[in-house]
Amino acid sequence: MILAALPCICSVAEAYAQPAGNIVPGVAVDRLAIGREGRWLDVAVDMDLSGLEVSSNRAVVITPRLVNGTDSLDLPSVGIYGRRRYYYYVRNGINAISGEGERVYRASDRPDSLAYVTLAEYRDWMDGATLMLHRSDWGCCNGLLAEYDGAVGRHREAFFPDLVFVQPKGAVEKTRSLSGSAFIDFPVDQTVIYPDYRRNAVELGRIQATIDSVREDPDVTITSVWLKGFASPESPYSHNTELAIGRTAALKRHIGQLYHFADSVILTDHEPEDWEGLRRYVEQSNIDHRAEILAIIDSGLEPDAREAKIKRTYPVEYRFMLQNFYPALRHTDYRIDYSIRRFSDAEEIERIMAKEPQKLSLDELYIVAGRYEPGTDRFTEIFDTAVRLYPDDETANLNAANAAIRRDDFAMARRYLDRAGASAEAAYARAALAIREKDYDTARRLLREARDMGLAKASETLGELDDRLK
Repeated sequence: MILAALPCICSVAEAYAQPAGNIVPGVAVDRLAIGREGRWLDVAVDMDLSGLEVSSNRAVVITPRLVNGTDSLDLPSVGIYGRRRYYYYVRNGINAISGEGERVYRASDRPDSLAYVTLAEYRDWMDGATLMLHRSDWGCCNGLLAEYDGAVGRHREAFFPDLVFVQPKGAVEKTRSLSGSAFIDFPVDQTVIYPDYRRNAVELGRIQATIDSVREDPDVTITSVWLKGFASPESPYSHNTELAIGRTAALKRHIGQLYHFADSVILTDHEPEDWEGLRRYVEQSNIDHRAEILAIIDSGLEPDAREAKIKRTYPVEYRFMLQNFYPALRHTDYRIDYSIRRFSDAEEIERIMAKEPQKLSLDELYIVAGRYEPGTDRFTEIFDTAVRLYPDDETANLNAANAAIRRDDFAMARRYLDRAGASAEAAYARAALAIREKDYDTARRLLREARDMGLAKASETLGELDDRLK
């Protein structure tokens, strides 16, 4: 800024010729580096001041200035003060001509080379701005004697296309399930559950713990409890059918009495003989004649005939299976299906995300992401969480890929894009990655593909890319 008038000492104007190579008289530039770091523009200029002469009663202020059309920003100045000017300002309580941010030197102490570095908060107009050096010469009475301007260089950002994040469709209902197996013991040929019989307390407790884990959650509503009972093959198939049905019904009554669920909530199924389980145990064992026994299990024989043939042909192995495999075939599989209420408040979603992210749908996570600036750690973390929860979802992978592109993690972006599908938005994201990797031929092809699929942003970005590469 220009200071208010002070008592006049003298008024002599001086003119300068600008030597070749100087940006402004007496000032050359050895190096210019302008780069963007997030919300900041980093400006570094190595100024050669060896040719700058400042007489005792003069001051020279060098101001780097970013200019783009009608927009401009003055960066902190460098002031070189002759001896009389310097002490005059000190006596009058004036720190610097341009203000507090000015870097002040006495002429006798000015360096021949000055490494000038500063940060400016980034604005969109700065892309394409020219860095100018403005020299202003001051005399007594704070009189402005002369001004000079010279261009140092232009800042042009690497082309970073706008990324298209896709809002996931809201889930009509968020449904989840928990499942397991319980091995409940029944006395021979009985279908009555005795909670204290053998390990029944532990096995029944396993089912109860699963139900309680969701039933006590205020965000959850249990929609069904599914039970499927299995028997082992050692009795006639018809008898095992009766046992599987009866024992599953007994477990349904037991759970119904504990929780007072409506009868329609508890669903049952049965499988008289668990041949699939038997096959798995035999295949994973090293018993003799394993291949032959597996062939009988896989044959088209009726269940009773299969069991009789194994027992008759391989009696030793049969007794081993009866003792070691068959008990595990008498089990009940269970599944607790439940729904989770929807969340719409971003702060509540943040709290849920910190402790129980599995409760959230993709569109709820998207709500939270909207609170953060793209490229920040938190923004990226949210989309990474979404793709961990929904690894096969194309929208989750697409948004995670865009977040990875935004932070220049190109390897991770490619991984996500492999599962992002074939939508116009996915083609556009692949084009954005190609642009960032300077593969412009691929980028143009993908942008045209996205444009032809109806994505208007692709046409706009294609035009920007062509303009940049002219």
